[in-house]
Amino acid sequence: MTSAAMPADAGRGAAAPAAARPTRSVSISGAPYDGHPVPHMLESLARIGATHVEPAFIVGYTEPFDESSFTEARAVEYARWLAEAGIQCHAMSSHIDLGRPDALTVFAGRMAFAARIGARVINTNAAARANEARFHQNIQQLARLAEDLGLLIGLENPGDGSDNLLNIAADGPGLIARINHPHVGLNYDAGNTISHRPGVDTVRDALAAMPLCVHTHIKDVRRTPQGYFFTGLGEGEIGCDRIVQALATLPAALNLSIEIPMRLHRGPDAQPSRSAWRVPLADIEARLSAALDFVHQHLAAGEVAGTPPVSQLPETSR
Repeated sequence: MTSAAMPADAGRGAAAPAAARPTRSVSISGAPYDGHPVPHMLESLARIGATHVEPAFIVGYTEPFDESSFTEARAVEYARWLAEAGIQCHAMSSHIDLGRPDALTVFAGRMAFAARIGARVINTNAAARANEARFHQNIQQLARLAEDLGLLIGLENPGDGSDNLLNIAADGPGLIARINHPHVGLNYDAGNTISHRPGVDTVRDALAAMPLCVHTHIKDVRRTPQGYFFTGLGEGEIGCDRIVQALATLPAALNLSIEIPMRLHRGPDAQPSRSAWRVPLADIEARLSAALDFVHQHLAAGEVAGTPPVSQLPETSR
């Protein structure tokens, strides 16, 4: 899939004159607000100066939910909350294995919800390698639906150590070429790579993935004998400063979300574990305010200093 095939406002790293770069949206994932009502989350985001939210519906990451969360009535309600808070939605995360037998029905409903609340990107996992054949059947129908809805599907690399169709950046070109649809790309997350494939250089892999990205997540992680803990941006081992600075040098803006699941950590086996208690709003706001400052600081630094083009980086290997 070439960049020319993508919609003009897709937000991926396609060629365009620097002077004509579109405005980049910086979203905040809803993950740190796990357990707080949506209106309270949106009011909090407005207080810290955020402009965009990425709603997070991820099993194991957030409060339990089912498909009744994605009805038309719920979408109308969510859109009203967004409007009242003055917060926009560019992307939504709603991860499932798209090779599941029920993936077409489940994900189509979530896509309709995402489009109804204003999202242009919906992020999800690809599929376990064992589900490859059904994934490729499903993704063709879902890609056509995405085109009808004006959505892009961002396939995200997981963090749980399993064998997925998208484990690292090197898996992306073949996967996207086989799908061969302009409304499907990657949503790369280097904060997942550290637990999913611990030996991979997170910065190099992130930069290698960028040409195929329709969106990207920025989060930082500290590795300990007890597992993987999500930190403030710049406080972990991911190299978020270098990744964000590289984003600033792309010839077209790649939209991003800050994702800091403060209620969650991964055990040494990379499996997610949620705390029994939600994080206080004051703590969330302090962490996210610092993260917003970090991102804008390093976007500005990247625009001034520049970094090597992604095309000059050697390919990663599995």
